[in-house]
Amino acid sequence: MSNLRTSDTMTSVKTRCVSAWHLTLLLLLSVTVVACQSGQNPSTTQALQKVQIEGPTMGTSYHITICADSAEAINNQQIQQDVDELLKKINQQMSTYIKTSELSQFNQATAEEWFAVSAPLVKVVDAGLKLSKQSDGAFDMTVGPLVNLWHFGPDPGKRTIPQESRIEAARKSVGYHHIQVQHDPPALKKTIPDVYLDLSAIAKGYAVDEVGAYLESQSFQNYLVEIGGEMRARGVNQQGQPWKVGIEKPVSDQRVVQHVFPLDNLSMATSGNYRNFFEVEGVSYSHTINPRTGYPVKHTLASVTVVGENCMNCDALATCLMVLGPDEGYNWCKAGKIAAYFIVKTETGFSERYSPQWRQIFGEVNEK
Repeated sequence: MSNLRTSDTMTSVKTRCVSAWHLTLLLLLSVTVVACQSGQNPSTTQALQKVQIEGPTMGTSYHITICADSAEAINNQQIQQDVDELLKKINQQMSTYIKTSELSQFNQATAEEWFAVSAPLVKVVDAGLKLSKQSDGAFDMTVGPLVNLWHFGPDPGKRTIPQESRIEAARKSVGYHHIQVQHDPPALKKTIPDVYLDLSAIAKGYAVDEVGAYLESQSFQNYLVEIGGEMRARGVNQQGQPWKVGIEKPVSDQRVVQHVFPLDNLSMATSGNYRNFFEVEGVSYSHTINPRTGYPVKHTLASVTVVGENCMNCDALATCLMVLGPDEGYNWCKAGKIAAYFIVKTETGFSERYSPQWRQIFGEVNEK
């Protein structure tokens, strides 16, 4: 995933919100496939043709693979133009790096009164607030001041341990309960003037859903959409099977696939904390900041992957689980019937843990 940050992109850095951001999905047989087939017997069915479309967005990039009866049926130039316009619109609504975006204007406002915004922005913020309540604040879109204080924001500077007094001061402007939503007419409201919203842990997933909805509106049934590692798959791949995606082993010095899973008409998102951290006197400080304490998490969860129908929810849930950790997160998934795959650091390497809902979707998996 790119670290590119320009004036017309939205940051994709999950450390700006609750959790670590780094890409932990390695695409297999997805954005590099050369042809697709229908789910029927390949020997009796004409192979579908593939078109790939990609471009920059949200501080990272998007990749789309579409399959149809013929390449001529896929107007890739028109699709790219439409997708670029769609993503530009989402950026203009939800970016913290575009000073004129709806979200930036709301963040700059100090009045504790209703601020008119678009319905999509309210939809995303409302979804994030609901998860914040469900997780008792483990997911919090207002955590930016703490992330910046720990030097994991856009200007990292020299990474040092903040004074406790500064952490407590920053916590005063953090709290999802300081944000209110109104659906009709769509608007947001602050209860304290300096609260700051950052949607980088949920907006990419929303954008993936919107691109997928656009493709379906154009009657495409076989596609894979990926933005910065968050993805949505529909239909089949070149073997007439569900798209296969690999989840990366959480190591910082190489890129190795830990496991491959078929993504059968599902969305997927992964969060991890094994690349972005700093050490002081032999102690490692993760960029996964717990908004409930103001400090980096100390658990052993290296990465977590969530699958479900909605990529926006998967995106936010993966971030949330990185805060909850391997035990609290697993129990929370079990109670909430969330499909999640945990990779946990041990003294001898890594262990894997699957929620019951994950096993229900993918069957029994040989744990390592």
